[in-house]
Order: sequence, then structure tokens, then C-alpha cells
Amino acid sequence: MTAVHTLKRIALGLSLLGLAAHASAEVQVSDAWSRATVAGQHSSGAFMTLTADSDSKLLSVKSPVAKDVQIHEMSMKDDVMRMGPVDSVALPAGQAVKLDPEGYHVMLMGLTGQIKEGDQVPLTLTVEDAKGQKQDIQIQAPARSLGSADGHHMNH
Repeated sequence: MTAVHTLKRIALGLSLLGLAAHASAEVQVSDAWSRATVAGQHSSGAFMTLTADSDSKLLSVKSPVAKDVQIHEMSMKDDVMRMGPVDSVALPAGQAVKLDPEGYHVMLMGLTGQIKEGDQVPLTLTVEDAKGQKQDIQIQAPARSLGSADGHHMNH
């Protein structure tokens, strides 16, 4: 085998490795927004729609605007509304999963300052696909006023 042949095989192998690296799950984020706060408010919420091209799960969210960021779920049990943290949110392949004030959502707690209407809140979402490969997704969630977000109030 000639040196040129060997180099071609190495190049092909490396290009296939590159394709495999890009084969991890793609997650589309749409309709991202966060709730603006009033002075002295210590928590807020962030919301969005996530669509993964293969079975995945949202593991965590981080943001420099909050000391603690958790994924919460709002649910009704025995006619009582409950809200609390969850370990992850399943993202079934091809299905839009909404994070909204009435279900799963992101809680921004221990805010470092007021979130004003129009601010861009940076969020880093960590997603894991069915093969265990993790990826971080950077997004900006524009802040909307309290009155513009379906009238729900999330301050806990």
C-alpha cells in the first residue's frame, strides 16, 4: 500500500469520526422566555419548548443571573397544586415538550439582580441522549412583564 493510499484511508477514517461526533441528538429550543421581576423579588421562571430528534432528556439548567437553577414540575394531586424539583425531563424523539407555568418549568432562585422586561436571560441547558452523550445548549430567554405571561404568578 502506498503512502498516498494510507493517507487517504486515515483521512476517510477521520472524516467518519467527525460524522459520528455530529450524530449526537439535536435539540431545538423555541419560544424561550423568562419572567421579569419586581425589585427585591428573589426568584423567577423561564419557559420554552424543546424538541429532540432522538430520545433524550433535559438534565439541568444553569444561569449566571441566579445562584440556584432547578427544573420544577407543577402538578395537581388530590385537588392540591404541588410544585417541586425533578431530576430530569424526558424529551421523546420528535415530540415538542413545553416548559410552561402550568407544568415543567425552570426556576431561577437566588437572583443576583432584578430581571427587567426586555432583558436577555442567558441559560445553559444540559441534555443527554439515549446513548449517554451530553451536550450543552446556550440560549437567551427574553424577559416578559408579569402581566404578559398568562397572569400566572410564580414567586416561591
